[in-house]
Amino acid sequence: MAKQKGIIKLEGTIGDITFYKSTQDGHLAREKGGVSADRIANDPNFQRTRENGAEFGAAGKAGKVLRKSIRGLLQNASDSRMVSRLTKEMVKVVQMDATNPRGQRNVIDGEAELLEGFDFNKNGKLGTTLYAPFTGTIDRVAGTLTVDIPAFVPQNLIDAPGGTTHFKIVSAGAEVDFENEKFVVDKQETAVLPWDVNPTAVINLANAVTANSTHPLFLALGISFYQEVNGQMYPLKNGAFNALALVKVLGL
Repeated sequence: MAKQKGIIKLEGTIGDITFYKSTQDGHLAREKGGVSADRIANDPNFQRTRENGAEFGAAGKAGKVLRKSIRGLLQNASDSRMVSRLTKEMVKVVQMDATNPRGQRNVIDGEAELLEGFDFNKNGKLGTTLYAPFTGTIDRVAGTLTVDIPAFVPQNLIDAPGGTTHFKIVSAGAEVDFENEKFVVDKQETAVLPWDVNPTAVINLANAVTANSTHPLFLALGISFYQEVNGQMYPLKNGAFNALALVKVLGL
């Protein structure tokens, strides 16, 4: 892969060179080549390649289902490469499946707990934004995923971006059926609170899913920032620095 230089940027294929535009890296060029799709699909020498491809596909599909389950929160708290980062972590989950053979390993039989701590926005990580102590709890029997935050002083324990006047704490509890690509989700949030030196009240966000669920459970916690202008609340910089992370995961 090489970067295009010069005034005129090309897109398309000339001979064995493909010219294209990447969102992240600008105009690039690369040489055509590689092994044919038919050979990869049928040649015994590419058995491992097919197995890896199948598991990568399973990881990508699982990541998509998880993203859909908390889509309402992700719209304002994710970076441009979040999808690829999540897929990479999902591959690790799949590879921990000790039940099925290579090529058939999956998230359900893997270690979903490896996703605990995943930040959806690398530009606003929860651990370097919200310093107030909190407890995340998942009760599978009751079907509750809860976040408890003792009272705290916002300006002391929230590292807010410049221009912040207010903030909001959000959470989501998701029960994800990866096999059937379905989910149950419940979202909770505080009111929009002032970012000042006055202590908050105790915060309790309780998300409810199916009691005694037989699917992996995910608890996400995030913070959104606002700027008050003439009595109106505006998302700060369109949510560029909002944080959202998986703070508790309970697999099977």
